[in-house]
Amino acid sequence: MKNTTIVTLLACCAWSAATIEAQPAAAACDRECLRGKVTQLLYALVKHDATGLPVANTLRVTEDAVEKPLEKVGLFSTVTRLRGFRQDIIDERNGVAGADVVVEETGAPVLLVLRLKVVVDRITEIELVATRSRAEGLIFNIDGLSTPSAVMNYAPRPEQLATRDEAIKAAMHYPEGLNAAKTFAAVNAPFAPDAYRYENGQVMAGPDCKFAPGCQNISTQSLAIFQRLGDVQTRVVAVDERMGIVWLRMAWGVRERGGDQLTVWEAFKVFDKQIHAVEAFMRILPFEKRNGGWQ
Repeated sequence: MKNTTIVTLLACCAWSAATIEAQPAAAACDRECLRGKVTQLLYALVKHDATGLPVANTLRVTEDAVEKPLEKVGLFSTVTRLRGFRQDIIDERNGVAGADVVVEETGAPVLLVLRLKVVVDRITEIELVATRSRAEGLIFNIDGLSTPSAVMNYAPRPEQLATRDEAIKAAMHYPEGLNAAKTFAAVNAPFAPDAYRYENGQVMAGPDCKFAPGCQNISTQSLAIFQRLGDVQTRVVAVDERMGIVWLRMAWGVRERGGDQLTVWEAFKVFDKQIHAVEAFMRILPFEKRNGGWQ
C-alpha cells in the first residue's frame, strides 16, 4: 500500500510538471492581456502621460517611421479623444497586438495604426502611424469608420479557421496580384463572391463599390494601375489565429518610382478557405521610410 501511494504521488507530480511545461502561455501575455496593453496605450495618449505604461528597458518606438524616445512621441501631446472605431488584431503566438483606431486631435479626426510587441508582460516595441488628411493618405473617409465591421469581427468556428500558414498563404495572393497580374483572379486569390475592400474608410471593391466600373467584384477588378507603381514590399505583421485575420504591411510607389511610397496596413479576414474582407489604413511616407524602420 505504501509503495502504491508513493508511485501515485510521483506520477501526480510528474503529470503536474509536464502540464506546466506544456503551458508556457500561463506566464506570458494572453489574448486579453495583449488587448489590455492596447487599451493602456490609447488611454495614455488621451491623458498625455506615458509614465504608467508597462514598458521594458529595451523599448523601441517609432512614430510615422521615425525612431524616438517614448517621451518624445508627438501623439502624447496632441490626442484629445478616442472615437468609436477600433479594430484589434491579436497575435498571441508572437506576443503582438495591433489596432486600427480613430482618435481626435482637438476635434479633428486622425486614423491611427498602432502595433505593440509584448514580452513577459512588458511592452518592448511600439509602432505608430497617423494619417490626418486625404493629402497624407490619398483617401480619408471618416464617415465610413464609425464602428468596426461585422465581418471583420465575426468569430469563426474552429472548423472554419485555416491554419496560420494557410491563412498567410491566402493573404499573400494579394501582393502577388498587385505585383504581376491584371486581376486577383489571375493569381487564384481565394476571394468569396461578396468580398469587399475598405481603404481609409472608403469602399474600393465589393458589391457596394461605386468607385469605378467593375469594382463591384474584387476578383475581376482591374489592377493595371498598380503595375506602374513598382514592386510591392510586404511583411507579415501579425496573424490573429482566433479571429482569422492576417495583417500585412505593404508599400509601393504612388508618385514615381523611387519617390513617395504608399504604406498600407492591410487586414484580411480568412475563413472557410476564402478571403471575405480586406480593410486597410494607409499613409504616404518617403521612400526611405517605406518599411517603417522595422524588418
